[in-house]
Amino acid sequence: FRLDEPPLRTRIASVMAGREFVRATLLDERTLGALRRLEPLAPIHQAINLELVDLASRLLPGTMQVGCFDTAFHAAQPEHARLYGLPHEMAEQGIVSYGFHGLSYSHIASELNNRYGAAAGGRTIVAHLGSGASLCAMKAGVSHATTMGFSTLDGLVMSTRCGAIDPGILLHLLQDRKLSSDELAELLYQRSGLLGVSGISGNMQTLLASKDPAAMRAVDLFIYRVGREIGSLAAAIGGLDTLVFTAGIGEHAPAIRQSICEAAGWLGVALDKELNAHGEEMVSAPDSLVDVLVIPADEERAVAAELLGFEGKD
Repeated sequence: FRLDEPPLRTRIASVMAGREFVRATLLDERTLGALRRLEPLAPIHQAINLELVDLASRLLPGTMQVGCFDTAFHAAQPEHARLYGLPHEMAEQGIVSYGFHGLSYSHIASELNNRYGAAAGGRTIVAHLGSGASLCAMKAGVSHATTMGFSTLDGLVMSTRCGAIDPGILLHLLQDRKLSSDELAELLYQRSGLLGVSGISGNMQTLLASKDPAAMRAVDLFIYRVGREIGSLAAAIGGLDTLVFTAGIGEHAPAIRQSICEAAGWLGVALDKELNAHGEEMVSAPDSLVDVLVIPADEERAVAAELLGFEGKD
């Protein structure tokens, strides 16, 4: 393209949009100011995304930029799925569960709609298992509950992030161990999860290849937490018709898929080991009461779909 051509549309995929932005949004001074105020909730991702916006503004002055948000997919959740047991005025101030990986879940919902029609797999749990990991419970392609909440630290054990943790531990670390807030943030985001538990690596492939018992300890914890959360989300949506694996671990670690499906066997999940080993899309056994699928993540496609919808509103 030439810089003297009509203004182009660029986009960012922002992990955190708070409660204000629930669809593709024009990035102007007001919206960018609001997004910068949300940086503390997603310190790994948000600042980088906003730096890219600033860079694009300098390189392509006058270009329209549009933000697509990872939290937006979960905006339709019922209020009780978003509240914490804190004074209600804090919820009104924005301390609620937002959920993340929404662009990935949006893509999966679209793929399920293509496969099943408007029912989109019925009562579905999607396991987005990568360096960052979460689960989402959907009904007919609409988010009803998810494991990440106010921040990207919540829920499952991840590569270097701790996942759900007793708040009393945080108080202990601050009050008794005298960690600073920066030290605590570094511990929870960078030195915990699979890396912290194993002391070896936060990479699942490395851990699966290791014979060190510490590596298996971390893998077992990961599988246990995913299996436990599947049970919780199945309760939230009243059962399970479809289980989908996506993202790096979900797509490329058959052994992890098998162990998770075994943990969810009580829900009627049964895996075909041969189909699973060969990475087919449908990997459930013929007698499984639950369809088990492996669908590659494609957040870029979800962003493109949002931008097309945004353009249609102009």
